[in-house]
Amino acid sequence: MSDAVTPSVNVPRGEFDFEHRPETDQSFENALAKARAGDRLSVADGIELLTTGTDRSGIDRERKERVLEAADRRRAEVVGEEVTFVANLNNNVTTACNTGCLFCNFKDRSEQFRASHQDDHDGFTKTPAESREIVRDAAERGVYEVTSVSGLHPAFALDAEHREILEASDREDLNYRPPGEYEKDPATYVEQIEAMSVDGVHVHSMTPEEAYHARRGTDWSYEEVFRRLQAAGLDSVPGTAAEILVDEVRNVICPGKIDTGEWLEAMEAAAEVGLDTTATIMYGHVENEAHRVLHLDRIRELQDRTDAVTEFVPLSFVHEETPLAERGMVENGATTHEDELLIAVSRLYLDNVDHIQSSWVKYGDAQGLKMLTCGADDFMGTILSEEITKRAGGDYGEFRSVREYADMIAAIGRIPVERSTDYRQRRRVDPGADTLGPRLGPKADGTPILTDR
Repeated sequence: MSDAVTPSVNVPRGEFDFEHRPETDQSFENALAKARAGDRLSVADGIELLTTGTDRSGIDRERKERVLEAADRRRAEVVGEEVTFVANLNNNVTTACNTGCLFCNFKDRSEQFRASHQDDHDGFTKTPAESREIVRDAAERGVYEVTSVSGLHPAFALDAEHREILEASDREDLNYRPPGEYEKDPATYVEQIEAMSVDGVHVHSMTPEEAYHARRGTDWSYEEVFRRLQAAGLDSVPGTAAEILVDEVRNVICPGKIDTGEWLEAMEAAAEVGLDTTATIMYGHVENEAHRVLHLDRIRELQDRTDAVTEFVPLSFVHEETPLAERGMVENGATTHEDELLIAVSRLYLDNVDHIQSSWVKYGDAQGLKMLTCGADDFMGTILSEEITKRAGGDYGEFRSVREYADMIAAIGRIPVERSTDYRQRRRVDPGADTLGPRLGPKADGTPILTDR
């Protein structure tokens, strides 16, 4: 064993009395041999690779490099040398939420949004008309995907029929208040999706958590909810709100959210009605390596059942300015070594998901590029707005141009490729072109997204 061991700095993770611990009877060498051979890995294999199988605290750096090498080789075998990106916009409808997740500083307590509230606040709610204007402007600039993930505003209903049901109910557990009690009406999920479904833009929205909110108080299935949203213009579903798909972790960081089984049920329902999905993991808070691998295992099983997951998106927890940090439950996020291993083991474990994303919003440019040598092959999108990470203390920017993508990807010897949301449309980008902008959208003609106007 190498002496080059990097100590763990996130001590609070060990303070929780979790049932699942990163302890196995497998050996690191056996797990790595299986990974290199392309065999399907077990949970024990994944834990050994994530921890580098050390018998003391920390990561063995020499072993880590061997895991990264195996993952990069697998990436080349599966997707080749292309690095993809998408021309997209984030249009989050509202920050109003009272779910109380301890990892989140994106939301604002919904009480602040009520018309009777006297104090100012920094949150926002957009009407459908405002959402439509934002998306139309982006489409004119060549953007062809809008991602929308929002707080669970108490006035949000799926549609007019759902609102009637909520208005008639006397249940106090439904987290519902009429729109008239708020300074601004978010309307319904269907109206917001219809507003964003303009000019051929692909609408990527309605997480499992939002779908749960959109059926509360009814006996409707998730399939029914997603069919109504699909009819309104929903094109695919983001697999966020997953956090860690192990309930003993969810009970600590987001006890007010749906549990693992509910999340999986919603994702299967989206696939059942014909919607593509993505999947995420948010790691580096209170969980340990066993939880991370159990999460990967549940995503792999979901993909075995649905074949609808187009990409897996690891999201490194940004701890600053979150309740977890304020309460002293975490001192840091994941280390760089942990970030690299999570990307690599995701590539090796998820043998049925082709695309692994590196988030420059979470990792920054230099480390984001490094992740493309650890098993990742997608580099996110242009993202004209990114409120979530920014509110949690992230500082890596809110926009990436096609020119920047081409230059950065070419600089590491890889091929820049513009893609559609579902990866079915792709075009190689020439870094030597005089001007570079998106070309896959209905109104994309190669003009840079942001120009002097």
